[in-house]
Amino acid sequence: MPRTIDIGLLEYPGAQEAALFGLTDLFEIANHPDRPHLKVTRWRAENNHLVPIKESRAPSAMIIPSGKLGPVTAAIAQEFAPGLRDLHTAGTTLASVCVGAFILGETGLVAGRSATTHWGAADEFRTRFPDVNLDVDRLIIDEGDIITAGGMMAWTDLGLSLVDRYLGPSAMLETAGTMLIDPPGREQRYYCTFVPSLNHGDAAVLGVQHWLHASFSGDIVLADLARKSGLEERTFLRRFRKATGMTVTEYVQRFRMNKAREMLQFGTEAVDQIVWRVGYTDPSAFRKMFLKIVGLSPSEYRRRFHA
Repeated sequence: MPRTIDIGLLEYPGAQEAALFGLTDLFEIANHPDRPHLKVTRWRAENNHLVPIKESRAPSAMIIPSGKLGPVTAAIAQEFAPGLRDLHTAGTTLASVCVGAFILGETGLVAGRSATTHWGAADEFRTRFPDVNLDVDRLIIDEGDIITAGGMMAWTDLGLSLVDRYLGPSAMLETAGTMLIDPPGREQRYYCTFVPSLNHGDAAVLGVQHWLHASFSGDIVLADLARKSGLEERTFLRRFRKATGMTVTEYVQRFRMNKAREMLQFGTEAVDQIVWRVGYTDPSAFRKMFLKIVGLSPSEYRRRFHA
């Protein structure tokens, strides 16, 4: 029996039914007997908790669909925020589509981080969540543990991105071809992107991962990481490697390179500016590491994949 990967869909008043049904169909189309099975469940709020409409374990990813009538009100969003925070703490990746980002914003989890939503809702989003680095020029922003997609129909791009994450690029391209929809440009790479392990069950390590995702461009000091985890340094290093399959240095390098890829593909900044923004001070060292991990130089990557 192939292993099952649970994907949750959040139901809330005014949620876009096209996204709820469309994502269900997309993940069903992606399933195949010889690869892991994507199981879709719907969730709702009860007493500040999220509960599945049918029995299910905590999902690997929880998707907040767009709303049909514009930005989600604070009253509705606050009803779902505690349950989403609990899932995130337990290792669930949170993803939003279009104005579903307003629910994500109420959790406080994207404060100080990058996110996108529908361009028409940008001003209201910035007013309600001034601490979020909103970039409505981007279709998808993948922060590892949090993913946001802009536009009402961006559920197709998000769905294909999750198929690529959990089933691989071949399954993603096959699903896109079956549905006659364009695969997201960022996911047409012939080499793997960095997908952090978040559902390993080690809460101390997960807390440090969440901090790294939000603070990847700053100085990373082992003693600080160990202190944030509440563990002795040697214990922290051992548990981090066991949980993520990488050393702290490897993890930070790969996450930084993944952010550099996005900046090269979707932005116009010079490579040397990107070097600084992702936490490097030596452009030569950055280029060598980028080539080692990505397989292309930064300039070649931008020529090939710039949107």
